[in-house]
Formats: sequence, C-alpha cells, structure tokens
Amino acid sequence: MIRNVLRPAALAASLLLGTLAMTEARAGDDPFTWMEEIEGVRALDWAKAENARSLPRLQNDPRYPGLYAEAQAIATAADRIPGVVFAGGHRLRDFWQDRTHVRGLWRETDLAGYRSGNPAWRTLLDVDALAKAESANWVFAGASCLAPEDRLCLVSLSNGGKDAATVREFDTQAGRFVEGGFRLPEGKHRFDWIDRDTLLVVTALSPAESTLSGYPYVARVLKRGQTLAQAQEVFRGDRGDGGYGVNGQVFRDARGRVEAVILARPLDTFSAEHHLLVGDRAVKLALPLRSTVQALVAGRLVVTLEADWREAGMKTGDLVDFDLGAVRAAPGALKPDLVLRPTESQSVEQVASTRDRLVIGLLDTVRGQVRSLKRTGGAWTSETLSLPADSTLTLTSASEDSDRILVSASSYLSPTSQWLADAGTGATSRLRSLPPRFDASNLVAEQNWAVSKDGTRIPYSVVRRKDAPMDGSNPTLLYAYGGFLVSQTPAYAATSGKLWLEKGGVYVVANIRGGGEFGPRWHNAGLKLDRMRVYEDFFAVSEDLIRRGYTSPRRLGIMGGSNGGLLMGVALTKRPELYNAVVIQVPLFDMIRYTQIGAGASWVGEYGDPAIPAERDMLLSYSPYQNLKAGQPYPQVFIETSTKDDRVHPAHARKAAARLKELGYDYIYYENIDGGHAAAANLNERALRQALEYTYLMQRLMD
Repeated sequence: MIRNVLRPAALAASLLLGTLAMTEARAGDDPFTWMEEIEGVRALDWAKAENARSLPRLQNDPRYPGLYAEAQAIATAADRIPGVVFAGGHRLRDFWQDRTHVRGLWRETDLAGYRSGNPAWRTLLDVDALAKAESANWVFAGASCLAPEDRLCLVSLSNGGKDAATVREFDTQAGRFVEGGFRLPEGKHRFDWIDRDTLLVVTALSPAESTLSGYPYVARVLKRGQTLAQAQEVFRGDRGDGGYGVNGQVFRDARGRVEAVILARPLDTFSAEHHLLVGDRAVKLALPLRSTVQALVAGRLVVTLEADWREAGMKTGDLVDFDLGAVRAAPGALKPDLVLRPTESQSVEQVASTRDRLVIGLLDTVRGQVRSLKRTGGAWTSETLSLPADSTLTLTSASEDSDRILVSASSYLSPTSQWLADAGTGATSRLRSLPPRFDASNLVAEQNWAVSKDGTRIPYSVVRRKDAPMDGSNPTLLYAYGGFLVSQTPAYAATSGKLWLEKGGVYVVANIRGGGEFGPRWHNAGLKLDRMRVYEDFFAVSEDLIRRGYTSPRRLGIMGGSNGGLLMGVALTKRPELYNAVVIQVPLFDMIRYTQIGAGASWVGEYGDPAIPAERDMLLSYSPYQNLKAGQPYPQVFIETSTKDDRVHPAHARKAAARLKELGYDYIYYENIDGGHAAAANLNERALRQALEYTYLMQRLMD
C-alpha cells in the first residue's frame, strides 16, 4: 500500500510486486468480462432472467402496489412547480411531465401570466407525440437557444436516456424543427451558438476523435449548410486527455454580442487548460489548471479556484475575476482580483450573471444564501437577498437582458418554493409553493456531527418523528454521495417523505468528504490516495447513529447511486455488520477495470489510475468487486442499473450481482432496459424504481 513507501526499498518493492501479482491474477481471472458488452445478447438475456427472478420478490409484496401508486401520484402530480427558465424578454419556458405526458412537453408562457398563477401555456414540442410518430424512445435532453431572441434552439434528444444524443434545430416561433437546419447525429456533443448561422461544436467525426472515456476533443466552427466534415477545426485536444473532453463556452453581453469564446481542455477529471478563441486560432490562458471559468459580467471574467494559486496570492475556493481587455491583450500574464474568499464554513456553490450583476449561491454550514454583487469604482459591493433561511437555495435561471433571477428554496420539512428576485433592487417575491406531499406535523429535522477516524468532524442531518424512541429501534435510511465536489444539502424529498418518513422511518443525509459542502478543500481531502477518508467518514456517521440510539445495525439501511453506489459497495465489503439493507444504484463496482468500462477513464482525477502502482494498490484495497468474499455477514442487497447508462456502464452492477451469486449470497437485481444514468426514461419508470426500493427497505428494516 502507499503507506509502505517509508519502509526500506527492498521490502517496499517486495510488497508492491506481491500486491501487483495478486491484482493481475484477480483481474485476469475475471469470468464476467462478457457482461461489459453493453447490449450483448448474452448479457441482456442474463439481465432479463435476473429481472424475472427478482421483481416478483418485491412486486408480490402487498405493500408494493400502494407504494407504486403513491410514487406515481407524486411524480405525475399536476400541481408541481414548473421548472421555468428565462427565455428572452418576458417569456418563460419549462419542460413538463405528468400522467398524460410521461415523456414531456416543452412549452412557454409569459412572466405576467405565470405570476398571476394562471398562465396560458403554449406547447413548443410534444415529446410523447414525437416519440410515437418516429417510433423512438425519445428522452428530452435539453435545449440551447440563441440569445437574446431565444427563437432558434438546438434541441437534444436521447434514445432511452443515454448521455449521447441527437441534436436538431428548432424554431420556437414557428413551433417546428427547422427544415434543412442544423442537425448533429447521435453523439456526446458539446455546442453553443456563435450567431444564427454559426455554431461552435465539439464532436467526434470518428472514434479516433473521442478520448479513451468516449468524449470528443476536437472543436469546430460549423456554418449553416455545412456538413460536420466541412466545418473548420479551431482546436484539438488529445485522445489521451482525461476528464470529459473539450468544452466550449460563448460569452455575450446583454445585447447578445459575443465577447469571448473560451475552450477548456481537461487533462484529467478536475484539471484543465483554458484557451481563448481569437479568430480561427486558440490562445492559451495563464489560468491555473484547477480553475473554472464561470461568468462574464461588467467586462470581468469570473473564475473559481479549486486549488491554491500561490503565485497570485489566491487560495482554494476563492472567487476571482479579470479584466477581459487585459485577458485579450496579455493572455499569458493574467493578474486576478479577489471577488470573494469563503470562510472555513462556506462554499461557493453557484455563479451566475445577469445584465449588470454577478450572482453567487453560497453555502454556509450546509445552508444556503444568495448574494448579488455589483462592480463600481473598481470594486465589488455585495448584498444578501432576502430568501428563506435554513434552506437550500438554488439559482435556477438568470435573465441576460435584465437583473431578474429565479431561485428554488427547499428544506427537509418545508415544501419547495419558487422565488423571483431582482438582483439589482434586492426585491424578492414568492411565485409558487409546492403543496405538502407528506404529513410533517410530527417530524423534526436536526443536524448532528460525527467524528471521523482522523478526528475531522462530519455533519449529518436526521429527519425523524419528534417522539421517535432513542433505543435503536427506528428503521433508518442513510443516504450519502461523497465525490466530485457534489454537495448534499437539505431538500424536500416528497417521495422519501411519503414512502418512508410517513411510514415511521428515519431519513439521514451525511455530508462526508469528497463532496463540496465546505468547498474544494472538502472534496480534495478524499481524492485518489486519500479515498479511504470518504468511507471512514461514512462509517463514522453510521456508528454515530447507532451510538446515539437512533437505530441499530438490524434497522439501519443505506442508499447511494453512481459514485454513491461505489460507496455502498465499499460499505458492504468493509463494514457489513453495520447494515441490514444496502441499495446500490447505477454503481461503480470494479475499480481495477473501471477506466476500461464506459466513461471511466474520465474519472481518474477522482479515484486514481489503476496503471499507477500506488494508486492501483489503493483502488484494490477498497474496490468492492475484488473485495467480495465468501463467508461474510453480507445482508441481502438490492442492485439496480440501466442498460442505456452510457456513463456508469451497467457491467459494474451486473458483475457485482454475478459475483455475489457465485459466492452463494442472496440479492435483488433490477436492470431497466432503458433509462440512462437515472435508471428511468420516464415518470412511470421512475415511480416503479422508487416503489421497488422502498418495498425492499420495508422488508429488510421494518419487518
């Protein structure tokens, strides 16, 4: 292991060679690599047989029909808050799904009508009708519209929920796809408008133009009427680049005039070069590799720092800015000014720009606030907007032609509300509130702290009945993620409230390291060779719940997806005695082959590279697939995935189940043949998945 580097060289070499030999044997002897053929006949036949074996065990439970009906009613409720965004002028757009339109309607209305509570919606695109007409399993994957009119849009459509999508130009005024307009074949494209006849497109014309993780790395300028092959190349990364491939951002002023085009070339998951497009050539900017360009406002380029920039006197987590004119004049000699330095308890979560304002979503001890900043006299002044306290505040849209913003406010027990704010005047008003979805009258939400193995205090939130006995008898569901700078903040979980809390369960969310709750430093503490800190934090929270009497190992269940699914696998193999239920959603599981499966090579910056001996040793020490053993006190687990998940390959879940079966363990397995990384392609599939999960949890923790 890496901690052996201080030993005598001969002993260290001996230990390393022995470990590598063991790793190679395990990887080379893997009998389930055939499951990595994502839609191979043998793999799909296996998955269908597993579904046929597992689903009746849950769906025949007398509680399942009621749970499904409740989950479906919540998912398709007509009184949900529309997820509107600004669409130029006084228009708002949203994508809406309900019981009649399970694939969804893309639609628009005007701000005055929306504020009145009785908007007149105009349908732009009916995805259910389109899917039927084209005999395709279309999932709406978003629209990118040309400012300031927002009339012409590039609509992304995914087959079954994959990350790869086809792109078609749509005229929102005419209400139809543009005949002979821009069109991109299925792929993991990145694109933005330059003008109505020009696009910046990052795409792969052949597999050789995709990175090893499957993302494109060649940027081109595509003119109307050209084929992709005719588009002019303006920037090229490399096939060996890590991360998610090249990405481009077009920055405009309030009139829609292009001010800057910046291309980011990721070198690994979190490090990237930044290049300014000048004409048809790209000029490298002297930004730190661990930084992210966030916004352009008042002629200032705003950037967040994910690591110290010592030469400039800046620290991890800082928000800085640059004069755009100086950036153009001397791209190799950038001098930042400090906009905001978060305290130890704070984290910059979101950055947005309106016509005249910089808007920041800030976390402070895992609670949100929104600040509006204006630059005057060479300095930024800041005002905190009046929005609900002790809540998660999410910037959902910022207007480019005014200073209006839309904010979502949410907490564990208060239904989500939607707010309209003016970042210029500071005025705020509530637009919508979600009706209660569960009875919270006898519930309380509280924050506690556990102490991890290295002494770090880890916050976690508990939602429970006020009269819950503290004798270890409460059925408790613990959720965590712990990776990729993703924060777990208070949210009104309608489905968990109805299907779990209302039935007498306790719900817990852990803010373990790897996330972004306290900024990049919280995330950086759990990277690569320090990965065990993430898992030690999770075990510390689990043990603290038991110590305080909230629950006991017999009544404690855990749930996590994607990177959180890896966390579940580690918990299963490292500390199975702590848990009686484990829901493993669309997981990573084989961390020795993960870089060769799906988009895994793009996550080396998070987990480490199996090709590097020390990092391979660390991966092998916790990789759930390699650490599954016979004769362990594993509880029955529920593993779920999606065939169409082209991000975290379904082979991880398949191989986990197959290995458990080989070792003689009982388990539940569900593979949605559609659904993408969300494991659900429409609202009905989502409700089905949730009903399966909570039926399983009731069987394991309440019975």
